Amino acid sequence: MATDHEFHELTVAAVVTETADARSFVLDVPEALVPTFGYTAGQFCTFRADIDGASVVRCYSMSSSPDVGDPLTVTVKRVRGGLMSNWMIDGLRGGEIIEVMRPAGRFVLQPRETPVLAFAGGSGITPVLSIVKTALATTSRPILLVYANRDVASVMFARELERLEHASDGRLRVHHSLDDAHGFLDVATCVELIGDETDADVYVCGPGPFMDTAEAGLALVGFPDERVFTERFVVPGEPARPADATDEVTESLVVRIGGRRHTVEYQAGDTVLETARRGGLAPPFSCEAGSCATCMAHLDDGAVRMRVNNALTPDEVAEGWILTCQSLPTSRTARVDYDA
Repeated sequence: MATDHEFHELTVAAVVTETADARSFVLDVPEALVPTFGYTAGQFCTFRADIDGASVVRCYSMSSSPDVGDPLTVTVKRVRGGLMSNWMIDGLRGGEIIEVMRPAGRFVLQPRETPVLAFAGGSGITPVLSIVKTALATTSRPILLVYANRDVASVMFARELERLEHASDGRLRVHHSLDDAHGFLDVATCVELIGDETDADVYVCGPGPFMDTAEAGLALVGFPDERVFTERFVVPGEPARPADATDEVTESLVVRIGGRRHTVEYQAGDTVLETARRGGLAPPFSCEAGSCATCMAHLDDGAVRMRVNNALTPDEVAEGWILTCQSLPTSRTARVDYDA
């Protein structure tokens, strides 16, 4: 029986050009795997491919919605130096096979009837589009989508958004913010666009600076954290911020996995996951971007700082759970339990 962490071979049914640097990949899910690949709007799948002799794993969100009859579709935008995105856009064609893990993620439509306010930047539109389509199909909620891009040519799903807006009887309003025409979206503009939508659930997805701006605007208006849902797109390998003055120099980690404890010497700058792998261990992991929780473990002792957390709830963090792919030790020693 397949586990949550297993990859399955799926056939690419079609490749759709969205913009000059973005493609949608329609996946053919065989009947036997339909239950495995059932998903909620806003979730993502993890992909694995052998690229130049190395196994590369990345996560991409569904732009399709399971509630409108869409085939399972993910959309990928080219990233400068991106191993997987460039490989998929340049070389993956219809009829070919790609390894895919079952859907995951918590950036999903909440089961309420409050209005929906969404901020999407660039390829951050991918899960937001999925959520918007489901909200239109399954609820009567009004939706305001603020979508930021460099220029008209970089707007993904322009025709589909226009079609959805026209067919929504006024429920969906799309505001396009174009850098070349309007300048970068700023906090004051975010506040102006929010207007009276202060009782909405808010969904924010896109590059870090864009999300920081949107979240600053929401904070200025006074949105409570529990009504703001975010999905950050992080490129694995991004440098961590410098250590705080209060951080201790870490010497070693004790890792429990497979019923055994291992002490691994720590190298400055490594995450807990990197340390475990450097020590010859085989801990679970997938996206390495802080989004899927495949690598989660319990911190039994010591302290860490998570660079990104898009997967664990505040209660889980309070209970000691960490995303090892994003956790940098900040104490002299730390004990981590993958078996917990």
